[in-house]
Amino acid sequence: MNAIREKIKELGLEKVYPFRSHFLQLGKHNLHYVDEGQGKPILMLHGNPTWSFYYRNLIQTFSPKFRTIVPDHMGCGMSDKPQDYEYTLETHIQNTYQLIRFLGLSKITLIVHDWGGAIGFGLVTRYPELFEKIVILNTAAYPSEHIPQRINLLRQGKFGEWLTRKWNLFAWPATFMTTTKALPKAIKAGYLLPYDSWDNRIAVARFVQDIPMERDHKTWKTLSEIEAKLKSLPQPKLILWGGKDFCFNHHFFEKWVEIYPDANAHWFAKAGHYILEDALDDVSTKIWEFIR
Repeated sequence: MNAIREKIKELGLEKVYPFRSHFLQLGKHNLHYVDEGQGKPILMLHGNPTWSFYYRNLIQTFSPKFRTIVPDHMGCGMSDKPQDYEYTLETHIQNTYQLIRFLGLSKITLIVHDWGGAIGFGLVTRYPELFEKIVILNTAAYPSEHIPQRINLLRQGKFGEWLTRKWNLFAWPATFMTTTKALPKAIKAGYLLPYDSWDNRIAVARFVQDIPMERDHKTWKTLSEIEAKLKSLPQPKLILWGGKDFCFNHHFFEKWVEIYPDANAHWFAKAGHYILEDALDDVSTKIWEFIR
């Protein structure tokens, strides 16, 4: 963690990621999280291969009026990166629930992106009484046969893991394949800070391997149970979608609109998967209007 903090200083990123670190011990390992501001809580859940850095601008925007909580999932960001660990959807759901309990959160506005969607909706479908509103950003929370070939390749056994962990062929390409606007060099480096070695890329690889494409996959049941309860959730939803997403494409957007036909849905045609990089101002405005 200290090494990442030092690199943040070296890159001159203290102003864009100035947040104090907090930790929750879960068994033998520490989960890192940001906890800024006071008021009603906004819980933001990142996906793969990002970390709390992805939400840095939303934290600064909303923390003057709200309590903003952003964990780094185990193995990500400044959380511990154990090599012998059950990096599954179920574990990430349980870890986040322990954080919610530890902080005593209720009446939560949930913001989810990428794998954060499955984790977040895993929580809402089990503990709906804790959540007040939901913001959906380029994500899924149900099994799907739609997966880019390049990502499916990285799911494949030791070879896929070798590509991800040895050559960083997931986190590194994400710094230029997920946006339509080129990221500044320092911001690209910020995304990659936690994932600078074979050991530190363990969760990046495991997240990809945890995508359930077959019914006998260990996460298929968890994700199917989440899907079965999605339509029953009463919370108001806001859907904000980057239209240039090569992974979570138009099919996924239409699926959410089908599940939640009453949701306030917006399609940002020129934004990519990292919608908060390509359309920050418009997205922030829509979230403000939704929450207030």
